Amino acid sequence: MKRVFLFLYQWLVFVPLFVIATVLTAVSVVVGCALGNRRFWAYTPPRYWSKLTCRLALCKVQVRGLENINPEQSYIFTPNHQSYFDIFLIYGYLPKNIKWVQKAELRKIPLVGWASEVAGHVYIDQRNLKSHKASLAKVEQQLSQEVGASMVIFPEGARTSDGAIAKFKRGAFVVARQLALPVVPVTLQGVYEVLPRHTWCITPGRMELTVHPPIATDGLHEEDIPRFATRVQQVVQSGYTATK
Repeated sequence: MKRVFLFLYQWLVFVPLFVIATVLTAVSVVVGCALGNRRFWAYTPPRYWSKLTCRLALCKVQVRGLENINPEQSYIFTPNHQSYFDIFLIYGYLPKNIKWVQKAELRKIPLVGWASEVAGHVYIDQRNLKSHKASLAKVEQQLSQEVGASMVIFPEGARTSDGAIAKFKRGAFVVARQLALPVVPVTLQGVYEVLPRHTWCITPGRMELTVHPPIATDGLHEEDIPRFATRVQQVVQSGYTATK
């Protein structure tokens, strides 16, 4: 009976309301940024959209470690990637002006892709080195325009297929080194169980976000990046296992 209720709720309530909220949010971002006060319109509507999505999905949220971040400081946040719901959890409950570094294919999503670009999120084509360098320059430009603006990059590169944390790749840490920004490991837990990679069926549950202390990149050399990535992954993993 519970499965039947959740199925009906998802497709008759959650999905229609989510689609409406998504369209309204995207339009408000595009129009608001065009009229002015881009800092507000690029961040606030998506934040409330994300919180609404978590609540519509009947999920409980717990956040830890916000005392570890300075509102005036820019960071590179490096969370593990469990599910599409990572976006809603981070956007809704990490109180920072966030810019996402995301795959170029996401630019093709109708209206949402355009709104994301207007809001200052950065698309990277990993297959094109020239595009990659241009995207890095755009990251630096976006962060320099707004005090405290930070980037979120998933070091795994893709959502987990089984809930386990995959090896962290170099990209996020190359960006952090080149921009001389601290890296903040972020542990997401419970999100995979809400919406695993190979299904569209939502299972309401408890999602947890843990923000770890920043790790400075001062003096980080190119040859140090693999070891640094492993260090950050270990911090993320420690938060994951500690709350199991």
